[in-house]
Amino acid sequence: QVQLVESGGGLVQAGGSLGLSCVASGSTSLINAMGWYRQARGKQRELVATSSSNGDTNYADSVKGRFTISRDNVKNIVYLQMNSLKPEDTAVYYCYVRSFSIVSGTLESWGQGTQVTVSA
Repeated sequence: QVQLVESGGGLVQAGGSLGLSCVASGSTSLINAMGWYRQARGKQRELVATSSSNGDTNYADSVKGRFTISRDNVKNIVYLQMNSLKPEDTAVYYCYVRSFSIVSGTLESWGQGTQVTVSA
């Protein structure tokens, strides 16, 4: 089991920047991917960015060039730096971790979510 605690988020004007962070605890040695998803009101949850244990990153087309994901594998923290924010980035952002063990297989863990609101 992996527990996730998010911080950051808030209210910002369009064109501004915000940073999110997420600390993982528990069975962190089993983590092989960390990332962020978001869910806007009335919409499905969507991928924002992910970072695998080998350093590969993946971004949604809508955030490429504006958002940067990074992680500290020693402290088990994943960050999301969001620049040039747009009103359409307004959503609840969720930290995500995928871990694997031979006993339990693939497990997914989610943070509690943090609100990001971008005003026009």
